[in-house]
Amino acid sequence: MGSRRQEPSLVVIQLSGGNDYLNTIVPYNDGEYYDYRPTVNIESERVLPIDDEYGFNPNMRAIKELYDEGKVAVINGIGYPEPNRSHFRSMDIWHTALPEDIGVEGWLGRATRELDPGGENVLTAVNFGRGLPRALGVRGVPVASVGNLESYGLFPDLQDEKLRRYALEAFAKMYGGERGRDAVMDFLGQTGTDALKGADLLRTAVDKYESGVEYAASPIGQSLRDAAKVMFADLGTRIFYTQQGSYDTHSGELATHGSLIGEMSAGVSDFYADLKEHGREDDTTLLIFSEFGRRIKDNGSGTDHGSGGVAFVIGGSVRGGMYGEYPSLKEDRQLEGDLHYNNDFRSTYSTILERWLHVEASPIVNGHFEQFDFISNGSGNGSGAAN
Repeated sequence: MGSRRQEPSLVVIQLSGGNDYLNTIVPYNDGEYYDYRPTVNIESERVLPIDDEYGFNPNMRAIKELYDEGKVAVINGIGYPEPNRSHFRSMDIWHTALPEDIGVEGWLGRATRELDPGGENVLTAVNFGRGLPRALGVRGVPVASVGNLESYGLFPDLQDEKLRRYALEAFAKMYGGERGRDAVMDFLGQTGTDALKGADLLRTAVDKYESGVEYAASPIGQSLRDAAKVMFADLGTRIFYTQQGSYDTHSGELATHGSLIGEMSAGVSDFYADLKEHGREDDTTLLIFSEFGRRIKDNGSGTDHGSGGVAFVIGGSVRGGMYGEYPSLKEDRQLEGDLHYNNDFRSTYSTILERWLHVEASPIVNGHFEQFDFISNGSGNGSGAAN
């Protein structure tokens, strides 16, 4: 099933809870990894090798296959100066691109505003999940949050169209009545009006969707299937956001982490297959990130909050390969028992913003940062060097 060339889209998957970098991209030929992790390790013979030093978690076979096709950029050692090991604060830093200050605007909300400065399309950005991630939050920028696309909408259970129209009109008057009463009511009025528009538009995505891909039944698989339905409905959505968790594996890590990372890998593979079926793989890039990594030493059955993590950028226009330096496990190179970050996450953001979405990065990420070369106009593996 083909499709005409579309505006570039970005799909962001947030791995909530702190994904364990060392057990995701495994330094399987480093004896110190096994010394520091006598219990919570991946046996070298089970690792899916990238090269003689590093390899994918064995539950990531689907993403490894995409890597072998040159479609996956592995961003090593990603983080920010003076890492914070609080879930809330660290995720807030990633969402606002402000490590030193408390931000009030999300980086993707700012990007959405640049993509649609007049706010003409209430579905330029859509979140698949409950609530609104801080990354998408900017006052005056409408974002739809969809828990379940099948049942999403305002009064979807009212089957009688006449009754539903009356209910929607009442809702519109309640939330979108006379302007100018005060700032709060104006804001509520606009929010209600945007919700009305978005709900009715998104209802059309389910009926339009046709695919030969059978997605896995996992929550992340279903969220990515919903993202595909909205994307292929051609509603003008450019930014898609969802999350999976919890990766907060203080205990029982091998089973929990293996299951989660496997579901994520399978979901991404299904989504990529759907993109290919619809001719959208070259128009879509995925960013997968987590707020921090885990400690180098295990605690007997799990790992605690750390720093220095890994991110993935995946897509038909991605120049695959290993980017950034894998942090050393040597004791004198550690950061208080953690992996040292060696590239700022805002470099990855800047690369995606300017080279993929074609918007100026500096006002969105609050500064100028070195960019990578993982966005390609053609095919082939990248060297991993930054520009």
